Amino acid sequence: MHPRDLSIHDFTYALPEDRIAKQPLAERDASRLLVCRNDRISDHAFRELPDLLPDNALLVLNDTRVVHARIHFKRTTGAVLECMVLSPEGDRRIEEALQDTHSTRWWCMVGNAKRWKGEELYLSEGEAGLRAVRIDHVNGEHLIEFRWNDGSTFVEQLEHSGTVPLPPYMRRAATAADDVRYNTVFADRGGSVAAPTASLHFSRDVMDRITAKGIPTTRLTLHVGAGTFLPVKSGTMDGHAMHAEQVRVPLQAVEQLIGQMDHGPIIPVGTTALRTIESLYWHGVRILTGSAKEQLDVDQWEPYGYPKTELPDPLSALQAVRDQLRDGEGQDALIGTTRLLIAPGYRFRVADALVTNFHQPESTLLLLVAAFLGPSWRAVYDHALANDYRFLSYGDGSLFFRKDSEYSTERGDHEPHNDQR
Repeated sequence: MHPRDLSIHDFTYALPEDRIAKQPLAERDASRLLVCRNDRISDHAFRELPDLLPDNALLVLNDTRVVHARIHFKRTTGAVLECMVLSPEGDRRIEEALQDTHSTRWWCMVGNAKRWKGEELYLSEGEAGLRAVRIDHVNGEHLIEFRWNDGSTFVEQLEHSGTVPLPPYMRRAATAADDVRYNTVFADRGGSVAAPTASLHFSRDVMDRITAKGIPTTRLTLHVGAGTFLPVKSGTMDGHAMHAEQVRVPLQAVEQLIGQMDHGPIIPVGTTALRTIESLYWHGVRILTGSAKEQLDVDQWEPYGYPKTELPDPLSALQAVRDQLRDGEGQDALIGTTRLLIAPGYRFRVADALVTNFHQPESTLLLLVAAFLGPSWRAVYDHALANDYRFLSYGDGSLFFRKDSEYSTERGDHEPHNDQR
């Protein structure tokens, strides 16, 4: 079946309200870790992760940082409207647009938007502070021009006036503690409106022990946006449009991935890191078939339109990406966007295992997990529910090994076969 024809209602389960983690644990690595390898499920603590990773693994981390993207504006009537900042107008890079001064235009989601008649919104009476004017309105999103009078940057305005955009299912306001706990210990590049939640479990102690074990890490950036968290409202996936999310992959990361191809398993931490490295493959395919742009631009249906017999191997595709970057003038990173939708029917090209959380029913994230694990995803989620795992962003973690990877068995840890990827 083509992923377009999948019914989202086939990817659901009953999630009791009391299983949704509303608060983080006191210690990041105190969360639990479910491991599934060749359909065998075992229960661990997350702080055991360094001992559970194959010695020859490479961890891929998303170093994005969550900004204070939720702002509560006032109308002239005094009514409050909630604004969620998503992405800058046009093709501008998020990190560049966050440095705007005096004014900037961003696409946003607005709560109770029907109450907004288009008048200027403000934070407080008078000329001081951030103000907002609607410029356009398309498919439920609003193009808003933000204005302010001092010489500060837009990101400074957000940090001062906005709050951490916790998911609605937490049913609470963000606190000062969330400023720290809803970001990773390796967060670096600001621009996300949601956390790469699988990485929230990583404490500095866990990172130090991974390093001490000799397991290397590499970093890339996917700024988490609506493409990750927007719910599926259509009955089949054909009616769901993935939003573009901005990506940055350093040349060094591409070279590390290439070097890992004949060495050991590639393990992305989080669905965002996984979608990024798989998007790299499809960019490489475009280079080799003569249809690539300089920037990454992967459509949600990109993987499903090629004859399987004509696709290049992953190593060749990543080498093509590396060569394009090396040939470019002053390019030290591949940048662009991805809308990649990974659903059952997708064949993974780069990722061998995955560190992730437990995701919402009928979500694109659950579709990705179902594609990664196959039908056994239900047994995994049933086990997690039956054994008191905590779910969603502040919930517990998991480590999944792909069954069709040569690294799905203990023996495979030490016998890489690049031609099987």
